[in-house]
Amino acid sequence: MFKKLEKAIKKFINYLKTNILMTTFIVSSLINGCLIRFFTVENYFAIKPILADLVVLLIITAFGYFFKPKHQFKYFLGWSIFFTLICIINAIYYSNYLSFASLSLLKTAGELGGYADAVIKNILEIKQLIYLWQIFALCFVHIQLKKKRYYTKVKDIEVGKIRFLNMSVVSLIVLGFFISMLTGTDISRLNKQWNRSSIVMEFGIYIYQFNDVVSSVRTTVNEMFGYDEAYKTFREYYDVKEESEENKYTNLFEGKNVIAIHAESIQGFTMNLAFNNEELTPNINKLAKEGIYFSNFYSQESVGNSSDSEFTSLSSLLPSSSGTVFMNYFNRDYETILKLLKEEKDYYTFSMHGNKGDAWNRNVTYSYLGYDDFYYYTKDYEIDETIGLGLSDKSFFRQSVEIIKDIDSKNENWYGTLVMLTNHTPFSDIEKFDYLVDYKNEDGTITPWLEGTKIGNYLKSVHYADEAIGELVAMLEEEGLLEDTIIVLYGDHDCKLKHSEFKKLYDSEYYESVLIDKRDTVGTIDDFTYEINREVPFIIWSSDTVDTKYNKKVEEVMGMIDIMPTLSNMLGVKPKYALGNDMFSIDENVVVFPDGNWITNKIYYNSSKGTFRQIDLDTSIDMEYVDNYNKYAENLISLSNGIITYDLIKAYETGQETNLEETEKVD
Repeated sequence: MFKKLEKAIKKFINYLKTNILMTTFIVSSLINGCLIRFFTVENYFAIKPILADLVVLLIITAFGYFFKPKHQFKYFLGWSIFFTLICIINAIYYSNYLSFASLSLLKTAGELGGYADAVIKNILEIKQLIYLWQIFALCFVHIQLKKKRYYTKVKDIEVGKIRFLNMSVVSLIVLGFFISMLTGTDISRLNKQWNRSSIVMEFGIYIYQFNDVVSSVRTTVNEMFGYDEAYKTFREYYDVKEESEENKYTNLFEGKNVIAIHAESIQGFTMNLAFNNEELTPNINKLAKEGIYFSNFYSQESVGNSSDSEFTSLSSLLPSSSGTVFMNYFNRDYETILKLLKEEKDYYTFSMHGNKGDAWNRNVTYSYLGYDDFYYYTKDYEIDETIGLGLSDKSFFRQSVEIIKDIDSKNENWYGTLVMLTNHTPFSDIEKFDYLVDYKNEDGTITPWLEGTKIGNYLKSVHYADEAIGELVAMLEEEGLLEDTIIVLYGDHDCKLKHSEFKKLYDSEYYESVLIDKRDTVGTIDDFTYEINREVPFIIWSSDTVDTKYNKKVEEVMGMIDIMPTLSNMLGVKPKYALGNDMFSIDENVVVFPDGNWITNKIYYNSSKGTFRQIDLDTSIDMEYVDNYNKYAENLISLSNGIITYDLIKAYETGQETNLEETEKVD
């Protein structure tokens, strides 16, 4: 028996000696597959993704035997370059979006042109180029093999067809072993593709990327062939959906004008900080104290970032799981609060932005969402001060008030969205932000802390944005535009900074000194605390809420999807197709994120890991509670995607099949 084993080992070693290039390719690709998980989802020791990567690599290697030994280098080099690019692109993408790149996002690639500074300064890191080592390793091995006339020797030994068959058998054996380890949940996630992190954790980066290509193509095919099932699900849901009950906020703001402030990257934790006894966000804090403040509000954006938040807040639908609405599905018949106010209350609707009009295809998409006009950079504003990506917020607000005055004189009621820009990553123009984020001692000396760090630059930028908001409110009041107007302020998404940046703030001995509410302390920044602390502010302010029974702090969790039904109730219109909730008509809410994660006041559930963190420690949680919300989250994501992909609201309203034309960006 030992002789047979010894013979088998010798045979295997001899096989490796005559397959050095192939072995280098497989080993280097496996290492890079582990590295990408190490720097992203951190499950680099898990056996399933390693086996999955190995299956892909063995299959590719098998086909390499159809090439003569001297040509195999070109074959393996091509695959090495391809896999290296996959790793680099996904490493960069994950660092910004905490997800993995997709073929369906190609239409958004043009948006990076306007954010090149952000990519270079805030996203690209040296460690994201580490994957290049595979190419250099393969080239080095190839050069050494040529010197030793390796390819000539192997040519006389290697029988390509036999080795192809042998390698195919080995790959099938590994594949069978891998499949035996999969669960129904794993296969379901692979099929749906919307939880990308989970797929990489279980299937590895290479199967994820190949599956993404298949999924992207399948999505296009499904637009032609998957309609019936999606429409059936849609009808079953809305045929039994009940209207929200009336409450004390019903019609509270009927007939009021609306200014919605789309506050770029302002995160909720900033509202509880005061450096050297100077509040970081005094103006936002004032609005929160005087208005209706939702303290556990979450953005539900996906890869579309700001555009996703605009869409979700107006339509009460989740962002698309494939591509973005603004780029891929803009020409659908969505129900939005803008359309309801226009049709039922004769509102004039508009949006304003200090960036280019075609950024995120806004100049095309806005009309489908219900905006009458769009005022933007270069067309309607004097470019007198730029910070970061475009017109500074202070200049933007100052000029916008003049336009709003004219709008107000011509329209009885109006709804306007003001999209802020200065507080956009990479928070680089810090010399224009007059605020100290270091620690000032009693003797006036400064102890270095956050100045010069990314989190420090972000906080200085937030203070500037808050000052701009304060100036806007003051100008509106001075012009008499607040009397019949409500202000709606929401953070469009979190600041997109990494755990390590937050540790510089939270793990410092000075952190307690900057807290306004001393109860707000943070321990170790793990994945759960990082996710749970991604709240953004949501405030509804009016002279009717100041020192009245309507002035309150709402601590129930709320998502961007809930803005539309909540505001609609206050403004006296009733949406039919909102997937969110009127926050004043429910007892418990759940916020579902596009990747399948969700949060209630009791727990935060991570779909990728299949685990949760309990928030309310006084309540016992059973698995039925978790399973019910998991099922709810999955159904909500599928339903929303169906509405977007197949234009189901139009189909339901007209009683006809939709005619889905190819969705292309219109210039």
